[in-house]
Amino acid sequence: MKVLTTDVLIIGAGLAGERAAIASAQAGLDVTMLSLVPPRRSHSAAAQGGMQASLGNSAKGKGDNPTVHWLDTVKGSDWGADQEVARIFADNAPIAMREMAHFGVPWNRVEGGPRDVYIKGKKTTIVEDDEKEGLITARDFGGTAKWRTCYTADGTGHTVLYAMDNLAVQLDITIHDRMEALSLIHEDGVCIGAIVRSLRDGELVAYMSKATAIATGGYGRLYGESTNAIINEGTGSWLALQTGLVPLGNMEAVQFHPTGIVPTDILVTEGCRGDGGLLLDVDEYRFMPEYEPEKQELASRDVVSRRMKQHILKGKGVQSSYGEHLWLDLRHLGEEHLTTKLREVYDICMFFIGVNPIKELIPVRPTQHYSMGGIRVNKDGHAYGMKGLFALGEVACWDMHGFNRLGGNSLAETVVAGMVVGNKISDYAKTAELNANVSLAEKFGKEQTDLIEHLLTNSGEEDVYALRDEIAELLKDHVHIFRTGEGLEKAVTGLKEILGRLKNVKVKAHAPGMNPELSQALRIEGMAKQAYIIAKGALLRTESRGAHTREDYPARDDKNWLNRTLASWKIGADEPEFKYEPVGQLDLPPGDRGYGGGQMIDMDLSLEEYNAKVDAEQKALGKHATSEPIGISLPKEAWREESPYKDAK
Repeated sequence: MKVLTTDVLIIGAGLAGERAAIASAQAGLDVTMLSLVPPRRSHSAAAQGGMQASLGNSAKGKGDNPTVHWLDTVKGSDWGADQEVARIFADNAPIAMREMAHFGVPWNRVEGGPRDVYIKGKKTTIVEDDEKEGLITARDFGGTAKWRTCYTADGTGHTVLYAMDNLAVQLDITIHDRMEALSLIHEDGVCIGAIVRSLRDGELVAYMSKATAIATGGYGRLYGESTNAIINEGTGSWLALQTGLVPLGNMEAVQFHPTGIVPTDILVTEGCRGDGGLLLDVDEYRFMPEYEPEKQELASRDVVSRRMKQHILKGKGVQSSYGEHLWLDLRHLGEEHLTTKLREVYDICMFFIGVNPIKELIPVRPTQHYSMGGIRVNKDGHAYGMKGLFALGEVACWDMHGFNRLGGNSLAETVVAGMVVGNKISDYAKTAELNANVSLAEKFGKEQTDLIEHLLTNSGEEDVYALRDEIAELLKDHVHIFRTGEGLEKAVTGLKEILGRLKNVKVKAHAPGMNPELSQALRIEGMAKQAYIIAKGALLRTESRGAHTREDYPARDDKNWLNRTLASWKIGADEPEFKYEPVGQLDLPPGDRGYGGGQMIDMDLSLEEYNAKVDAEQKALGKHATSEPIGISLPKEAWREESPYKDAK
């Protein structure tokens, strides 16, 4: 088995991975990136709407600042976020956006003077400040007090990823694509690299490093109906889980985007509703103002998805051979707007479903979109339970999103975390020793060789694709927008049964190299175990918070559930272990989000009492010490002085 060494190993070459690699390369370190696909085919390229940052350049962004952004993020998370991490993010987002411009991202810019926009369904004229002409502009997104979503038409992920990849090439960062990490190499609680399989020829390679970072994206494809790329099957979080040492955080927190196109489930960006798009029912009636009179179509994603589902259940959905759906109406925005600022949406509608959004309604329904859960890390991005292992982007539970993330925050997170965590990775690697223990690498390599041999020669009759589809069906039926104890029990039971059948998986195609069936078989245990953790975590959490909605427990319960789920799976164990930690230091006390309605059970501790226990309890659960003391990046009660919502429209 070939053994390669590097200072920093980045697994995943989307936006988060590339930005972290750039940080390490700029620090003078040798960096190697691994990717399932060529980097420019990473799922980051599919992101459409934009990145949130409080630049305050646009007329409707006037008065914005990081505190306002932080408030929106904490409320959007339904108080499930780590408030300090949310503050680190909000403070650094404007820096990152300007940096992206320096890297070559062609942000849409302010054009001074009057222009017509749609706000709450009504055509309105706003006047852009001539002095702001040429600065980065912003569009409206859900759950925000100000317009702060920076964008490049509706192809933001595409343009930013290409700019980032250009820089990675300029910095001569080593990139090995069509490589899939199968397991981490670790000893005595320290990560020293990964065993990786070439998708071209099946060769196993050991990459040994001072620091290893996972940036592989989310686990959306555990669900059959998802806006995610087919490669997003939770491979990165499985790498961490299978160590038996690293917990996954908040896996039950799964976001459903309101507007997945029917029947393809391709995303239609929130930018459509931010630019004035309307949701209509079977009667072409605009229903959202009845549910959310203040935010309307631009409540947070969890709320809009819930309201859409509620409306369908009332018999107001459109019947189709692909199931019930609702309509997204963009016709009033006009041809020029749709073919410029929403041109990708226009093309997707035309080429994938034959709908012309200039003249026709777009069929949409809530579709799995984002994973708030992932590898639990501290504010430096350092994984709980294992030194030298980092995670960032959607694969990580950093945790600035809590139980619901705002649109535009995740794409921004990739470059902000890439910058912030990337610097922490390089700091760690500069002082770490390279442990190139070849015999240890060979041990982990042999485990994967034996597994592959078993899958290719097994006499069992289980079809891996059938098992994958069964997992997806159980999640769709029972772990979706609305959840009940009865349904979750069925999901847990069904997934437990699937876990028992995994030993009988047989790969019919025997090619050792380019073999999609073998690749799926190598992933299926991780997919099944993560699905089980999602379902069991949702069953245990007897409250409703953000995207986790229990019909049998409708209240957000801050007394008992103001915490983060941590799930680990010990090697050889039949069941995962669930523990809970405080969400982090609290500055903004739990309260009403300002949209979504719902019941609340108040916490029974003071903020001081709650905060006093955070650090010790998190350390007991595997959190590493951070480069700064806990809470130092959280300016206490800044939100009281700024009163950012007083003039919000």
